Amino acid sequence: MVSAKSNKEIKAVDFFCSAGGVTCGFRQAGIDVLGGIDIDETCQETYEKNNSAKFLPADVSNLLKKKVGKFFGIRRNQRNLIFVGCSPCQYYSNIKTDKSKSKKSRLLLEDFKEFVEYYRPGYVFIENVPGFDKKPESPIGKFKRFLSDQGYAYADDIINAKYFGVPQNRRRYVLVATRLKKKIDLPKPDKENFKTVREAIGDYRFFPSIKAGHNDNTNFKHSAAALSETNLKRIINTNHDGGDRRSWPKELQPACYENHTGHYDVYGRMYWDRPSPTITTRFVSYSNGRYGHPEQNRAISLREGAVLQSFPIDYKFYSESQGAIAKMIGNAVPPELAKRIALKILNRKNR
Repeated sequence: MVSAKSNKEIKAVDFFCSAGGVTCGFRQAGIDVLGGIDIDETCQETYEKNNSAKFLPADVSNLLKKKVGKFFGIRRNQRNLIFVGCSPCQYYSNIKTDKSKSKKSRLLLEDFKEFVEYYRPGYVFIENVPGFDKKPESPIGKFKRFLSDQGYAYADDIINAKYFGVPQNRRRYVLVATRLKKKIDLPKPDKENFKTVREAIGDYRFFPSIKAGHNDNTNFKHSAAALSETNLKRIINTNHDGGDRRSWPKELQPACYENHTGHYDVYGRMYWDRPSPTITTRFVSYSNGRYGHPEQNRAISLREGAVLQSFPIDYKFYSESQGAIAKMIGNAVPPELAKRIALKILNRKNR
C-alpha cells in the first residue's frame, strides 16, 4: 500500500479505529499514525498488517488514560498530536436496525471527550452520521460546547463523500478542531468531479466476472455472497445498469411489495456512471439495498465494496468470515475522505 512520506512532526491516535479507514487515509497524507484503539479484536490483524501501526484492543469506556499514553508514547498537551474519534454510528443512523444493541454508542463520544480533556491534543477529528448534531443537548452539541470551553476552534458540517474523491454517495457529519489557531476550515467539496462505479470497479482486469457464491480464498477477497434460487431469478430479471424490481414478473415480487410503490433501491442494481449508494455493513446482501452488480447476476463482492469505500486495492482484510470483513469495510471512514481532512490539517494556514 502506497503512503506519502510520513511527517514525523504530526502524529495521531485513532480511537474506534476498526480496520483502519482513517489511519489509512492519514498515512496516505503523510501523518505519522501511532496506532489505533478498538474493542473489536477481529480487526487487529487487518489494522496492524496494513498500517504498520500498533493496535490496542480495549473498551474505551474502561480504558485507563495513562495506559494510552504509555502504549503509544504520547504525553499531555502535545501540540503536534491529533485525536481521531469516529465512534460506531448505528444508534444515530437512519437505517432501521435493532438499536437496543447499540445504545452504548451514545456514550462513546463522552468517553472520547474525557481523553481529549486529559491529553489536550493539538487537533481533534470526528465523523458520524447526519442527525448526530441536530439538538443542542445531543452528544455532539455538548461536545462542541466542551471544545469551546477548552479553547478549541472548530469547523463542522454535513458533507457528502462523493465530493471528496470517494466513489460513493455517503453523507456524513464531520468536525475538525484545533487549539493552536483561532480558526480552522474543512476541505472544500469538488462538486464538478466525482468518481463513478464504473471508474472504481469497472475494469475486468482487476475485477473479473464471477458468480454469486464465489469464494475467493486469496488476499484479494473478490468474494460474492450466495443467492437463493428466488433471488437469483430476481436479479436475472433486473435490468442492467440501475435496474430494479419494476422489471420483474409478478410472481417474483415479494408479498410486502405487491401493492407498494417506492423503495426501489431494495433488490436494485448499481448504476455504472453514478457513485455507488452508501456502503453499509450489509453491502454484500442483494436484498439490503441497491447492492446488485450493474450487470453481473450477483451482489457486489467484498473487494468491490472496499474499493467503493476508497480503500487501496492492495489493502488486505484478514478473516475467514465474509460477514466480519463486510462489517470492517462498511463501518470504516472512507480513507480518501480521511486523507482530505488530514491534508487540510497539514496545511500551513492551520498549523
